Amino acid sequence: MTTPVPRRTRRPWYRPSLTAQIMIGLVVGGAIGWLRPDWGNAVYFLRDIFINLIKSIIAPLVIKTIGQGHPKTLIETIVHIFPSSVIEAMVHGDVLQIVAFSVLFALAVSAVGEKGKPIVRAMESLAQIMFKFTNYVMLFAPIGVGAAMAHTIGTQGPAVLLNLGKLIGSLYLALVIFIVLIFGLVIWIARIPLRQFVRAVREPAALAFATTSSESALPKAMESMERFGVPPHIVGFVMPTGYSFNLTGSTLYLAMASVFVAQAAETTMGWHMSLGQQITMMLTLMLTSKGVAGVPRASLVILLRALNSFVPSGLGPIGVAVIFGVDELMDMGRTCVNVIGNCLATAVVGRWEGEFDDRRARVFGTPAEAELDLKSGDVAFADAVAQGD
Repeated sequence: MTTPVPRRTRRPWYRPSLTAQIMIGLVVGGAIGWLRPDWGNAVYFLRDIFINLIKSIIAPLVIKTIGQGHPKTLIETIVHIFPSSVIEAMVHGDVLQIVAFSVLFALAVSAVGEKGKPIVRAMESLAQIMFKFTNYVMLFAPIGVGAAMAHTIGTQGPAVLLNLGKLIGSLYLALVIFIVLIFGLVIWIARIPLRQFVRAVREPAALAFATTSSESALPKAMESMERFGVPPHIVGFVMPTGYSFNLTGSTLYLAMASVFVAQAAETTMGWHMSLGQQITMMLTLMLTSKGVAGVPRASLVILLRALNSFVPSGLGPIGVAVIFGVDELMDMGRTCVNVIGNCLATAVVGRWEGEFDDRRARVFGTPAEAELDLKSGDVAFADAVAQGD
């Protein structure tokens, strides 16, 4: 007797997708913050609730799939990778330390052979439970992101959408060019199905864009990439690690923001930054930006540290203060690109290791995916597809 395959029907207009709900939340939140700034400040706690719920998911997801301090130097980052207490790492949400512990834990589980199989089964059960929990948390996403937008507009006013427009426009243009040229080239070389990949990353990217938090998108991104055909052990290792070492959007932002301040210094003070100084500053920013994905506004701290070393005294804090007014808007774009880059990295590593499932990738988000999940016994993913998640 065959199990009936859940069929996806066209959504009624009154039941928009999660991506559409998030965008609606952004618009409504912006309108509330503009019309009633006091309401925008009052509902900000809803954003904090959403982020806290997301953080509660991350540690179990990272541990099951493998078998936030201050910005750090290269040496500090290397030392920091290895936790003195995994419990403390979980309490503080330190993804990099959780990954390091999970790798060592997975090696130990593999080494004991048959005795480790109960742990493996327990982790698989934990994965299914946490993905279901993730779906429940995502129902709160439109409210959380709407509250964040209401607070931003309420505290800084609609003028925040116009100030420093050239810098914001330049950053988004650079991010779009980077996605089209670099990510597009990588997708072509690795033979990743483009249309299905876009479908897989659109919800995690929308979450990252709306909340300016990579952490908020991590659970959904991991689930989507597993559904996309990347093995769980690759997703569980590559994606959390990428949150510390694959920050493409943040690196582009730091480069443009630092040059923006340097150009302002040349215009107002006649001070000129040489090409050698620019290259040195870029290398410094690339190294010091590692491991800060989970630290809110950490990019500004890194930018200030670099500017204090390379531009005339006193100009660094002034430049960062000017940028801070619109940092929320730029943070949306750079965080979104960080998430897309990490999702692509998992697919590329899966292809590189010869474990990428092309058949599953090509049916992502279609009724055929639900049928494939039922045949493989993955009821949770089949249920997610049937619900249109």
